[in-house]
Amino acid sequence: MAQIIYHFPKGFLWGSATASHQVEGGNTNNNWYAWEQQEGRIKNGHHSGLACDWWGGRWKEDLDRAAETGQNAHRLSVEWSRIQPSPDHWDEGALDHYRKIIRGLLDRNLTPMVTLHHFSDPLWLMETGGWENDKTPALFAVYTRKVVEALKEYVNLWIVINEPNVYTNGGYMDGTFPPGKHSNVAAFKVMLNLLRGHGAAYRVIHELQPEAQVGTCTHYRSFKAAHDWNPLDHFIVNQLNATFNDSFANATTSGRFAFLNKTVSVPEVLKTQDFVGVNYYSRDMVQFTLKPGDVFNKRYYPPDAQLSTTGFIANIPEGMFDALKWAVKFRLPVIVTENGIEDADDHLRPQYMLEHIHQIWRGLNFNWPVKGYFHWSLVDNFEWERGWTQRFGLWGLNPETQARIRRKSVDLYEAICKTNAITSDMVEKYAPEAYKRLFPE
Repeated sequence: MAQIIYHFPKGFLWGSATASHQVEGGNTNNNWYAWEQQEGRIKNGHHSGLACDWWGGRWKEDLDRAAETGQNAHRLSVEWSRIQPSPDHWDEGALDHYRKIIRGLLDRNLTPMVTLHHFSDPLWLMETGGWENDKTPALFAVYTRKVVEALKEYVNLWIVINEPNVYTNGGYMDGTFPPGKHSNVAAFKVMLNLLRGHGAAYRVIHELQPEAQVGTCTHYRSFKAAHDWNPLDHFIVNQLNATFNDSFANATTSGRFAFLNKTVSVPEVLKTQDFVGVNYYSRDMVQFTLKPGDVFNKRYYPPDAQLSTTGFIANIPEGMFDALKWAVKFRLPVIVTENGIEDADDHLRPQYMLEHIHQIWRGLNFNWPVKGYFHWSLVDNFEWERGWTQRFGLWGLNPETQARIRRKSVDLYEAICKTNAITSDMVEKYAPEAYKRLFPE
């Protein structure tokens, strides 16, 4: 049988993604460390501890593995609480540590993408109200200036804020992230200040580095009406899209921030994206309900969906196509900045990966300007309020011994990266159950 090949464009970025608090270890000066000390905040009482020991130097071996297995890029974040441990102090040693990591990426021919804010904030900032404080966007701009001045020689791709929608929802609406609030008033203020912080940081980066490519990344959740015939289901889907998916990114093209049924003018954030970052994991079925406590909607996975180890993610690759279709409306280059599945035994990950990357290939055939794919994650790491209960890594990790465990998904992703393609031979070898879906007769 002849081999079938789905080619990707020359220069396509194939990478993996990490975040500072999740991999560095020993972060004791931010809001997540404080959150971990509170009983009941993290599943099973887990602590990040050494995490993946990147601050201790094990980034070197992990990036070696990434480069040796064909990746040509890596997305990582820098930690505000390390760089500015107090309002009046900058830690030049921390900045030098990040310089070494970035130079390490370049030495391994890995294109760096640096995220300035990935969920964690300095304790001193939270003591002044965090992102509820209207002074925080200006403080974030000062921090951005310090980082970019230090790293601009090595970095051209910047993510300003990772998933502002998840940060706001988790910390100020459902209470699973610090500071654990349940307040729509606070959520609106936080999202608006994150947006203003993004705009201020964008201007700073382009002042210092005019050629830089700057974006933010939205966690795009694919919402689908549970009953296509029910207008109330569709109404709730539209509400969820407007609040969760659209509010932040739309403001950068309209100059108006619409969130939680309130709209304000923010002309300062107009045209503050050079590319759109998309994090996609799964799709929710959405049903209108009057059941108390459900806020008029019930969300669930289709009953026949393939689920991840803990049921946290359903394998619904068509949602990736939805995410890309959403992103291209901004008429900018698109980068898939996160995509992956928690799968301790690595049974579902190969199929999930192939089927989702295939959806990107489909989008490219519509001439959609998708420039890269970053798998979450390079190695198992501390998954926020879920602690160590979920394993997203291509490489497994034993947090007690720091041993890395090579999963078969490493070999699959290596084959994809090195051939810049998906082939029928790969699918047959690593996920034969997906063959008919990817290569229909």
